[in-house]
Amino acid sequence: MSEPDDPAGHGPGGSGPDDDVDEPDDETPAARQHRSFWKELPILIGIALVLALLIKTFLLQAFSIPSDSMQNTLQRGDRILVDKLTPWFGSEPERGEVVVFHDPGDWLPDAEAPEPGPVQRVLGFIGLYAEGQDLVKRVIAVGGDTVECHGDGPVKVNGVALDESDYVTFPGTTPCKDKNFGPLKVPEGKIWVMGDHRNDSLDSRWHMEQPGGGFVDNDEVVGRAVVRAWPISRWGTLPIPDTYDQPGIGDQVADKALGAAPAGLGLLGAVPLVLVRRRRLIRRAGLDG
Repeated sequence: MSEPDDPAGHGPGGSGPDDDVDEPDDETPAARQHRSFWKELPILIGIALVLALLIKTFLLQAFSIPSDSMQNTLQRGDRILVDKLTPWFGSEPERGEVVVFHDPGDWLPDAEAPEPGPVQRVLGFIGLYAEGQDLVKRVIAVGGDTVECHGDGPVKVNGVALDESDYVTFPGTTPCKDKNFGPLKVPEGKIWVMGDHRNDSLDSRWHMEQPGGGFVDNDEVVGRAVVRAWPISRWGTLPIPDTYDQPGIGDQVADKALGAAPAGLGLLGAVPLVLVRRRRLIRRAGLDG
């Protein structure tokens, strides 16, 4: 005779207390969310670092001003943001721009720069600390231009006198100090650069006897300084002065159109992508409905 099943679950057919059962989840939603945050934090940090690296490589990079050669436009210790995107699209430096460029060869003092520490190396990797030997100056003339300056000035580009009163403002400074030059023809693919504080800038004028003749190759240009970002009290943009728009100085209108071309091409390229994505979203909404 078979024994009846134990209603308490201890007999045949029942489940004893030692059998495997699903344990209740005692974790609260808040505890699970807290644990999930710490699991996702390394991923978020990794994504942030990758984005910072991409921005530094292709879009913007921060640089610190190490000298007084660009006073009063830039002061020692100012932080600037440099546009690195447009050179990738073939845009070349324009007259009047403030640019950052690699040392063309023995322009910087022989004093050895201090070795960056671990923190500086990490910040440099993500673009928050500028490593390397770079300079910042204003583009005065570009490939094909003739540039000159004598005595008390003014600086002339293609025979047209520049009115530099908007940016050569440091007290006592003169257009070319005691370093006359020109007329010089700027080779194609190169630029002639000068600091806004002419009396304290070892720029193109002081390297005419060196290989390269004081000219900077366009390929050495990191990008154009577009914003003075720090300190906040000195925040401002760095536009091209109006004097470079003078008739006869060059085809500046064409230059500006060429500089705007990458942005226009980027917009044209983005429109089809937006339309395709919008069409997919509409189709998906129709299926879900």
